[in-house]
Amino acid sequence: MTETQPAGRGSELLRLAEVMHRLRRECPWDAEQTHRSLVTYLVEETGEVVDAIETGDDTDLREELGDLLLQVYFHSEIASQEGRFTLDDVAAGVADKLIVRHPYVFGDGELPQDLEVSWEARKRAEKGRTGALEGIPQSLSVVARAAKVASRARKHHVPIDLPAEPITAEEAGRGILELVLRAQASGVDPDQAARDALRALEAEVRSADTGAGER
Repeated sequence: MTETQPAGRGSELLRLAEVMHRLRRECPWDAEQTHRSLVTYLVEETGEVVDAIETGDDTDLREELGDLLLQVYFHSEIASQEGRFTLDDVAAGVADKLIVRHPYVFGDGELPQDLEVSWEARKRAEKGRTGALEGIPQSLSVVARAAKVASRARKHHVPIDLPAEPITAEEAGRGILELVLRAQASGVDPDQAARDALRALEAEVRSADTGAGER
C-alpha cells in the first residue's frame, strides 16, 4: 500500500505510517528531528486537543487529535529507525495492558466495587511500585500534579488527613483564581508558592505511606 491508496478500515492508519516513513527519508526537517526536539510540539499539540475539547467543535477536535496522533507516529518512526521498537510494538503494548487491567471484560474476573482503586492496584503490581507517588510525571503543572498526589494518596489509603469538603467546579475555579490574584498583589509568586506547598505534601504522603492497605 502506498501513501495514496486507502483500502478499508484501518487503512488510513497504515497510510499515515507510510507518509511518516517517507517524510523521515525525504524531508530534511523531519529527518533531523529527535525525541527531545519534538517534546515542545507534543506539549503544544496536547494543549490544543484540550482547547478543542473545552471550546471547539468536532472539526477542531478531529484535526487536533490527528496532530496528536502524528506525534505518536513520529516518535515511533524515530525509534523504529534506531532499531528500538516499532509502531506495532507501541500499539501491542497498550492493547495488552488494557486487556490485563480489565479481567472483568476480557476474562472471567468479577467487576470490582471500586474500579479506580482496582486500576491503581493492578498498575502498581505491574510496575513493581513500592510507593503511592511513584510514576507521577514531574513535568505536570503544579495544579495537575497536586490533584494526582491527592488522588494517589486516597486510592492507596495513605493515612493522612486531606481536605474533602465538597466544592463545585465553579467554586474551585474562582477560589484558585482568587488566590493567584491575591498572591500577585502581595508580591508572592503563586506558582512557586504552590510548588513549595506541594513538595511539603508529597513529603508527608511519603512519610505516611507504609505500604499497608489496598494498593
